[in-house]
Amino acid sequence: MSLSRRQVAVAAVASVPLAFSVTGTAQAGGHRLRTLYIAGDSTAAQKYANAAPETGWGMALPFLLRKELVVANHAVNGRSSKSFVDEGRLEAILSAIQPGDFLLIQFGHNDQKAEDLTRYTEPWTTYQDHLRMYVEGARARGARPVLATSVERRKFDAGGKAVTTHGEYPAAMRALAAEERVALLDIQALSLALWQELGVEETKKYFNWTATEQDNTHFNPPGAIAVARLVARELLRTRVLGPRDVRRLDERIPESWITWPQAAA
Repeated sequence: MSLSRRQVAVAAVASVPLAFSVTGTAQAGGHRLRTLYIAGDSTAAQKYANAAPETGWGMALPFLLRKELVVANHAVNGRSSKSFVDEGRLEAILSAIQPGDFLLIQFGHNDQKAEDLTRYTEPWTTYQDHLRMYVEGARARGARPVLATSVERRKFDAGGKAVTTHGEYPAAMRALAAEERVALLDIQALSLALWQELGVEETKKYFNWTATEQDNTHFNPPGAIAVARLVARELLRTRVLGPRDVRRLDERIPESWITWPQAAA
């Protein structure tokens, strides 16, 4: 039995943990709290107990923002800018987002997968076309879109130089941001510089390297906190947020603050 688009949208909202799916209707002192929605992939997504210590940077971002700014993390493992739309997940966000809210958009990891037509987009055509859906959808509802280039994977050449893995997707997003006059968080460039600064061995402490897995794409708590800090600083630098919206930018965030809830049955 096929589902209607509305049913898919409702299911998409229901799949987000309650603590991370506030729709912007919460009140503080009679004023509606602003909400920052995240649309993205596994590098940002909420992780559950069966995936620990894997951690999405969206799980750490609330610790760097004031409590008056709610984070609604709709990022989901394995999604591209295309599949996120096709599954009704963008529609779910747009049905909840309100004037004054933010939509932070980070895709690219899975858009690269040319062997999977349900996810693949071409950087300078269909990738940009799909990103425009997010930008235009947010603006039509009085919310502010924010584009973020994909955080880099951990990859070094034989000489120990951190190398890029996202092809032309970051450049395509940068060009679109300039064309559409959308704030751009260049997390790809910033994370690449951070991995270079840390080096081959030290970066292992930021990725999901365990006794049984050597994962150079996904983060553990220190890595998620480090990337979330890049995001928060960029939100401030680009004036998407003001100084009163952020906190702890230069403070240590205890790893114990990261928690992994049980997945909904």
